[in-house]
Amino acid sequence: MKSNRFYNFLVFILLLSGSTINASAQNITADAKLDSLTIRIGDQTKLRLIVHQPAKEKVNFPNLADTISGKVPIVSSRMDTIVEKDNKGRITVIKSYTITSFDQGTYTIPSYNIGSSAGVLTTPQLTLMVQTVKVDTTKAIYDIKQPIAVSYTFFDWLKDHKWWILLGLVVIGGGIYLYLYLKKRPKATDEVKVIEPAVPAHVIALTKLQQLRERKLWQQEAVKEYYSELTDILREYLERRYDIKTHERTTEEIIASLKHMAISNEYRIKLNEVLTLADLVKFAKAKPLPVDNELSMENAIAFVHKTQETAQLQPQAAEGGAEHV
Repeated sequence: MKSNRFYNFLVFILLLSGSTINASAQNITADAKLDSLTIRIGDQTKLRLIVHQPAKEKVNFPNLADTISGKVPIVSSRMDTIVEKDNKGRITVIKSYTITSFDQGTYTIPSYNIGSSAGVLTTPQLTLMVQTVKVDTTKAIYDIKQPIAVSYTFFDWLKDHKWWILLGLVVIGGGIYLYLYLKKRPKATDEVKVIEPAVPAHVIALTKLQQLRERKLWQQEAVKEYYSELTDILREYLERRYDIKTHERTTEEIIASLKHMAISNEYRIKLNEVLTLADLVKFAKAKPLPVDNELSMENAIAFVHKTQETAQLQPQAAEGGAEHV
């Protein structure tokens, strides 16, 4: 009797899992589109791989090389994420490829497989037609017109270069004035200039992080502003500390640019978690829990502490000569 109940329970669980997978598969769709099906030689168009999915779903786009085919090269690519207006829990992810061709013909854009938790999604096959520029052979051919001789006087030259002449006079007059001023000015006594050392990048970052924490933005429902300022501080720190460009870059590009830096995997993960959660808040309107907000601040501070540049102490030269015994 107990074995029959256990068997029925297992069947129920399998049926429930199957229905969940089918529902997930129905919630994810893939498509492919060309902005223009026909282009002229040398013109460009965009191939867009489009996935409609739940916001928390992750999909894997194909890794395309430099060309779609031998005669259809890829000029550039980018990724865009759009939150659907009618359903904030769904997003549209678009991988765009700018393509061109310099050979006349009809080319097939193949189907692509996109991986997801619901299985492999397949995009439709497309056709791109590349046409040559038509030449109207019915019109007559004309000789090239010869240059027309025009007289050019000294006054014409002055008129064409009046601003440069005026600038030259200003520079000469300024130089004479500066020479006379320096000649008449009494010589100043030698002064010792104190050069203040530059503030280290980690000191600036930790100060700004503390100030951000004291403002209590997320406690006042300003979660998006909180994460925007938090990521700005981290991006500025990374630029100062590792001399890399972080603004106008995605989280994936920033993490990739740090792969050769001496950073432990634990703190790479902490940085990635902070930046990824910030992206979800800013672009997908996610609402993290208070503990997540505080943990993001702790991870940011820990990352700066762990990766701060240590001061290099230069050995001081011994004063005077060595003593003879």
